[in-house]
Amino acid sequence: MTLAETEPQALNFECETGNYHTFCPISCVAWLYQKIEDSFFLVIGTKTCGYFLQNAMGVMIFAEPRYAMAELEEGDISAQLNDYEELKRLCTQIKRDRNPSVIVWIGTCTTEIIKMDLEGLAPRLEAEIGIPIVVARANGLDYAFTQGEDTVLAAMVNRCPDKPLAAEGDKEERNAISKLLNFGRKKEEIATSESEYVDHPPLVLFGSLPDPVVTQLTLELKKQGIKVSGWLPAKRYTELPVIEEGYYVAGVNPFLSRTATTFMRRRKCKLIGAPFPIGPDGTRAWIEKICSVFGIEPKGLDDREAQIWAGLEDYLQLIRGKSVFFMGDNLLEISLARFLIRCGMTCPEIGIPYMDKRYQAAELALLEQTCREMGVPTPKIVEKPDNYNQLQRINDLKPDLVITGMAHANPLEARGINTKWSVEFTFAQIHGFTNARDILELVTRPLRRNNNLKDLGWDKLVKEDATV
Repeated sequence: MTLAETEPQALNFECETGNYHTFCPISCVAWLYQKIEDSFFLVIGTKTCGYFLQNAMGVMIFAEPRYAMAELEEGDISAQLNDYEELKRLCTQIKRDRNPSVIVWIGTCTTEIIKMDLEGLAPRLEAEIGIPIVVARANGLDYAFTQGEDTVLAAMVNRCPDKPLAAEGDKEERNAISKLLNFGRKKEEIATSESEYVDHPPLVLFGSLPDPVVTQLTLELKKQGIKVSGWLPAKRYTELPVIEEGYYVAGVNPFLSRTATTFMRRRKCKLIGAPFPIGPDGTRAWIEKICSVFGIEPKGLDDREAQIWAGLEDYLQLIRGKSVFFMGDNLLEISLARFLIRCGMTCPEIGIPYMDKRYQAAELALLEQTCREMGVPTPKIVEKPDNYNQLQRINDLKPDLVITGMAHANPLEARGINTKWSVEFTFAQIHGFTNARDILELVTRPLRRNNNLKDLGWDKLVKEDATV
């Protein structure tokens, strides 16, 4: 019996090792420092952390990224130096050289092991130097790759103002998103566009996305009459969204469960549990869920989604009927698997380092629904997978594509298995209707490359080299 002929079953969850085999979460600095333009990130760790960031950030170092390493030496670790005085010296230098609106302290494994009281030091130092200091623990002991962003945003939730900084009349003009969408327009035109919105409670979206994607998703909701009151993170720390009790919040990434929990528990917000806007199917479900919460009948989504799928057909022909295996790295695996199954692929296993089943409940339900509608078996979901066991299963299943961390890509390629780095999906624009093509561009690249090699006859040479 082939996989395609098997009846879809309920989702099967397993947990193998209890260990994280992922990129280090302090790498969140790489995209957050670009997103929050007036920020400065201070990573407190050892030289190993510094070497990792230098390699992970690559050529970004030449663009003068706003981050630095506070490198712990033997004197610090043996408690011979005063933590407060050392951090004060560094932060004073940062203020003098860069004068940021906020300094984010990123805690690492070392600060966790030696029990540095960063949360205790920060308020005292913040009062002394006059710059907000946000503490985020992004150590690889407790968190997986993209959860570094989750800890930073959760810490920033507590810094969001609970009342508008401006008078009610010009509040909207001070909002960063409003300024972006209304650039170059007259006040009369802005007033007319304001009437396009339905009267609904304030909605704040959270998750770090490039500015073009923020604009796209904001405009997609505007077409349904839904107004976005703010985004976390904002483009600038000084433009954090206003958060009041009873506000609605919705996430755009599946790894932000701590941020969602902080919104609900600390700020008494209402979380909209929706699938994530990855792929045309996920984007449509995300918009529909937000509309349903506000009692709005969605308009034009059928045509919008059909138009996107029609534009993807050249890619779909390459992957339809093929299988994909996720080893697990960036916590985007469930959403990507659901989208690829909708594209016509099968997925025997989804490895994922960590998953909050409550936060991802809507996404898991959509995954099950997608498998039923496509007539394919539901994937086995393996949390904290054992890489050795996974390699055995890959060897038995022989999938057409494995999406994996960088550590396993070359060994798998040497065994004739197509791979794609999972980290590429983290840094690519994959959200919203229009970016579905970018996802398939990444997915099909190794398949297209190997097809080209076969046409040239080079695949035989590669196999011969691998057996030597």
